[in-house]
Amino acid sequence: MFIPIGDDNRDRRTTPYVNYLIILTNILVFIFLQDWGNNIHFTYAYSTVPAEILTGHDIVTGSRIGIDPYTGQRVEIPGLSATDIPVYLTLITSTFMHGGLAHILGNMLYLWIFGDNLEDAMGHTRYFFFYLLCGVLAGLAHVFSTYFFNQGVYLPSLGASGAIAGVLGGYILLFPRRRVHVWLFFFFTISVPAFLAVGVWFVFQVINGMGMLGGEEAGSVAYGAHIGGFIAGLLLVKLFVKRRPVLVNERKSFW
Repeated sequence: MFIPIGDDNRDRRTTPYVNYLIILTNILVFIFLQDWGNNIHFTYAYSTVPAEILTGHDIVTGSRIGIDPYTGQRVEIPGLSATDIPVYLTLITSTFMHGGLAHILGNMLYLWIFGDNLEDAMGHTRYFFFYLLCGVLAGLAHVFSTYFFNQGVYLPSLGASGAIAGVLGGYILLFPRRRVHVWLFFFFTISVPAFLAVGVWFVFQVINGMGMLGGEEAGSVAYGAHIGGFIAGLLLVKLFVKRRPVLVNERKSFW
């Protein structure tokens, strides 16, 4: 009901090539390697499985029959596929895969809006490593939260959400007053400061992740990764910026 659709980019000085490349890579992986989310074996092989990260060993399981809690029907639940890379690298590969069309569209929308400003502030190379590092730290936050709460350690997790959460954390710290255009209740658009637009998103993550930060809560959304990625972005962003921003007015940051 509170969907960002753009922000004030009038002071952006560079073309965000890396951000565009990351978005394109996510789309190509989803279409050609994941077969629009239908290639379960590929998806499960390169997703992050908390138990694999904790043990350092690849885990392969067979399919099993489960009961859908909403329909009561028997459904086949695929097992974990063999991973032909070191399991720790799935903390990176999983950030370029998605579970469905709505999943990737939502993530890429946020990355399109907020990623370019950070790339402009950091430079292309620094932004690339910042994005990957936030994604890895978000994945680790999910792994250790599932272990701590003993929930979902064998469930594969995937998506760019953790890395993008890091981008949002960096964005809100560098550009708290920048105007973000949001679509409100599907009826009209308004412009609000970034600290409100991004802050509402983060509060939602905390509320939904409270008490159970593992991968199964609230529709299998890994809120632990979102929260961990956001905090990582907040803590790391100043280490990656080229120069310290000086806020001249309420809407712009000049360097």
